[in-house]
Amino acid sequence: MFSAFINCWKIPELRNRIIVTLGLLFISRIGGNLPLPGLDPTVLTDFIKSLPQTGEGFVGLYNMFTGGAMLKGAIFALGIMPYISASIIMQLMGAVVPSLARLRNEENGQQKIAQYTRYMTIAIALLQAFIIVGMFCNPATVSQAVGVQGFTGEMVIINKTLFTVMGTLILTAGAVIMLWLGEQITQRGIGNGASILIVLGIVADIPQALSSFVALLAGPVAGSGTTDNGLEHLLGMILLFVAGTAALVAITQAVRKIPVQYAKRVVGRKVFNGQSVYLPLKVNYAGVMPVIFAGAIISFLAMPLGWLATKPALSFLLGVPEQFQPGRVVYYVVMGALVFVFSYFWVSVMFKPIQVADDLKKNNGYIPGVRPGEHTAHYLEFVMNRLTFAGGVFLVVIALLPDLFIYNFDFYPRLARVIGGTSGLITVGVILDTMRQVETLLLQRHYDGFLKKSRIGGVAIPQSAQSRRIADIGQPSGLGRLTYVLLTIFVLGFIAFGITTFAN
Repeated sequence: MFSAFINCWKIPELRNRIIVTLGLLFISRIGGNLPLPGLDPTVLTDFIKSLPQTGEGFVGLYNMFTGGAMLKGAIFALGIMPYISASIIMQLMGAVVPSLARLRNEENGQQKIAQYTRYMTIAIALLQAFIIVGMFCNPATVSQAVGVQGFTGEMVIINKTLFTVMGTLILTAGAVIMLWLGEQITQRGIGNGASILIVLGIVADIPQALSSFVALLAGPVAGSGTTDNGLEHLLGMILLFVAGTAALVAITQAVRKIPVQYAKRVVGRKVFNGQSVYLPLKVNYAGVMPVIFAGAIISFLAMPLGWLATKPALSFLLGVPEQFQPGRVVYYVVMGALVFVFSYFWVSVMFKPIQVADDLKKNNGYIPGVRPGEHTAHYLEFVMNRLTFAGGVFLVVIALLPDLFIYNFDFYPRLARVIGGTSGLITVGVILDTMRQVETLLLQRHYDGFLKKSRIGGVAIPQSAQSRRIADIGQPSGLGRLTYVLLTIFVLGFIAFGITTFAN
């Protein structure tokens, strides 16, 4: 594996792509730490400290994906999430709207859908930016909705109307810049630009979380004045990281291999012999989307209830929002049920067994023991339903596992949620996918991959469309000059980060 990383620097094209990716990622982190003009970062920090468990709920999840930029009031506070939301909406619409489904199969349909996605990204960014700016302008109202009483600070130090207009435009522009950075990483870097930006936001909080965890271990145990439980918590965190990562890799790579037999074909004067292949069906086909949907619904349900509970006429709702907080039985039951339901919903929308069966029939392919056509579609639907059940159970465990360690074993919440749960699932999936693309480029240059005896996932990985596109376009024009510029920016930024860290 280590020789594969060394070989990455022996290939000029791959080396340049890695440097470009690092430079663009560093630029995204700069924008994630520059506060909006007219916002007092000190008051904002005090407000964040007063929040109960900022890592929980939809706001905490969104803040984690942006690398803490949202609760810092940074110009990149929206991150890449507006584009991710627009992409998800377009995928769902493409599955239920016939005109979009036909457009996807046309010659330039993918380019038009990508353009529509960008337009929707701007619309979503405008809406989200207006909501975040409103939160900064009215912190007292927001604090009551999330359960913080008595906060009277003012974050905005300029005219609120001016800040609302200016902040909304700046945040929207920041989201568009993040979209551009993601596309540049996909085209000029190592691919998966949007996914890599999300992972960067997740891992960006690890150094600070580790520092806080070490300081917590070094300090006295609450109520005892000793540090006797430091070793137990440290070993528990290591166990959670190792076991959780191994389980995430296993379930992410797990597939059900459906054997497919292709009959002998004669095309013109060429004769294609029959062959046996397999159709891989992923156990966790829905990915992390059910967890995100379930967390968003619970958060959106709890916040309006918290706001309504402050009204004298609705005082009977005072204890209801607390039941939707982590650590409560109602939260676990509702969260688990929603994750399970959304797993089946996502698979039913995205997986089309009838289309797969028709494609097999058109190419003279069939599943041994199953008739082509309708019977094949029923068989694939049956198998996918069983796989979705196993994947849904896994997602429920992943979603609730960090809370189990936090509330029952007193683990440090900030670090436990970073190394496990939803963030761990996203990080592992993106890293494995990126390693597949890099491995494809290595194998094309006759170098060994990351694993000598097999490919990542235990089987030969077919070259994806995106990997083929990256391999075919070669080195873009002007990439060499951009490489040196971004490498210089990255080195200077890394040196500045080191000086600032050790100076404090």
